[in-house]
Amino acid sequence: MPLEEAKLVSTSSTSGRIIAAGIVIAFCYWAASVLVTLLVAVLLAYFLDPVVTFMEEWHIPRALGSLLVVLFTIAVMLLLTVFLIERADQFGADWPQYREPLHKIASTVQQKMSTFEEHVSEIGPSQVPVPGQTIVTVEPHPIRAAVIARLSSVYEVILAATFVPFLLFFMLAAKRQVWHATMQLFPSTRRTEVKETLTDVTQVLRSYVIGTALVGLVLVISSWILFWVMGLEFPFLLGLVSGLANLIPYLGVVLSWIPPMLIGLKQFHTAGPFIGIFGALTVLHLVTANLLIPALVGWRVRLNALALTVSILFWGWLWGGAGLILAVPITAVIKVICDHNEDLQPVGRWLSA
Repeated sequence: MPLEEAKLVSTSSTSGRIIAAGIVIAFCYWAASVLVTLLVAVLLAYFLDPVVTFMEEWHIPRALGSLLVVLFTIAVMLLLTVFLIERADQFGADWPQYREPLHKIASTVQQKMSTFEEHVSEIGPSQVPVPGQTIVTVEPHPIRAAVIARLSSVYEVILAATFVPFLLFFMLAAKRQVWHATMQLFPSTRRTEVKETLTDVTQVLRSYVIGTALVGLVLVISSWILFWVMGLEFPFLLGLVSGLANLIPYLGVVLSWIPPMLIGLKQFHTAGPFIGIFGALTVLHLVTANLLIPALVGWRVRLNALALTVSILFWGWLWGGAGLILAVPITAVIKVICDHNEDLQPVGRWLSA
């Protein structure tokens, strides 16, 4: 092949890959609700499949075992939702007690900003108040404001809550049929390679889901005990939110500080307890990131820090909060696929370097 023709083919191939990547990203953006729902169901299926398999070994039909597991999962989620709603209502009723210290903090920050602005030149003309005019500011109820602000995402939540149980049941009950049908999608010459890839994907996702669940349980219990010892109100709710937030790489430790410090504004009037919360949660996050996750999640989900950070930024931008949670398993699956594709193996090595 002449050199100029080879360059033309290489350029066309590169352009085609860029266009294909753009189409995939656009599809992921516009079909976010469907894809997130499907991925959540897949992760839950990998987490619950060992339970269904264990029940099958005790001569319980797989369909019946899948149904029982799904119903039990729904019952647990409903009980947890009712508990969280009750705690949120109590927090809303106590909001006036939290509002006063927040106003003090806001006033202090505003005063500092005003002092700073006095030392810099004004960019534009300041607004002159009209004499005798009274401005009345009505502060909306925080819970109501949060609900109204999230009304646009109610459809996605209802969609997920409706379809995830059905998807989960079908994935668990028809596991073997789905596996066989998936293998039939590929030519016979590649089925061995595809089988090895799917097996590794299964091991990676199962290792991630089960390991993450155990780490999350340890974090929730540890945070719950910490807040209970400190005498914070709603210790279990705070432990649940802070513990699960700690699972998000890098950002989790910052997110875990917010709920206990917000509740502490009502009870604590010195800096000591807040420093204790900051230090204890930071140490807990470091222990989790450096000891628990490597030990429980394992080497199969090992990704380098740069790849993990870029993945979190990308999927968080694309899917919001759901992307932050799903970034790690998605990137881990991409790494497995790259490892089994000769042309993409350098990418896989880079992701785990």
